[in-house]
Amino acid sequence: MLTQQRTNRIYANRYDTIVIGMGAMGSATAYHLAKRGKRVLGLERFDVPHDMGSSHGYTRIIRLAYYEHPSYVMLLKRAYELWRDIEQRANEKLLYITGSIDAGPADSWVFKGALQSAMEHDLAHEVFTGLELTKRFPGYQLPQEIMALYQPEGGFLVPERCIVAHVFEAMKQGAEIHGREGVIGWEPIQGGEGVRVHTERATYEADNLVIKPDRA
Repeated sequence: MLTQQRTNRIYANRYDTIVIGMGAMGSATAYHLAKRGKRVLGLERFDVPHDMGSSHGYTRIIRLAYYEHPSYVMLLKRAYELWRDIEQRANEKLLYITGSIDAGPADSWVFKGALQSAMEHDLAHEVFTGLELTKRFPGYQLPQEIMALYQPEGGFLVPERCIVAHVFEAMKQGAEIHGREGVIGWEPIQGGEGVRVHTERATYEADNLVIKPDRA
């Protein structure tokens, strides 16, 4: 676990980008920006990782045939490539391919959407009734009328290890990551010269600010 002890040190540096929040999205953003040669500061008010947000826990599902919309599939294919890249760089297994199931009534958004994504993008998949699914995977006991889409490329990620991997690799690329340093406010710099971010310890400036909508 990465931690940053509270101190009275003042950071007066200017950055290309400041990223607020070092969860799953923030840590990956900091890494990829640093990898592109940007001067990056990542700020996190808790430890890295922590259990106060949506990125903690043992696993998070990932699959190619996204039921939400077929347009996600190309993003998912790229995501799989990037997960394997960070695994190689971090020398740690983060992505586990186990196969996954999207199930529901035949006319449900989950089943119909997953099937549409699989068919439009020619993804490997199998379709089962509830009974057929039970025979193939006895752990499932679904009603006969339920339909299920099996995706062999589905699986899961270990989110907290993913965050740590991205943070360490970001720092290897020159990023600064400050844990236990909460942001208390920010504003544009007059004259269009970037943004100024105020934390519990210091004030920082950057050309760009990456911030989740619920933090705005």
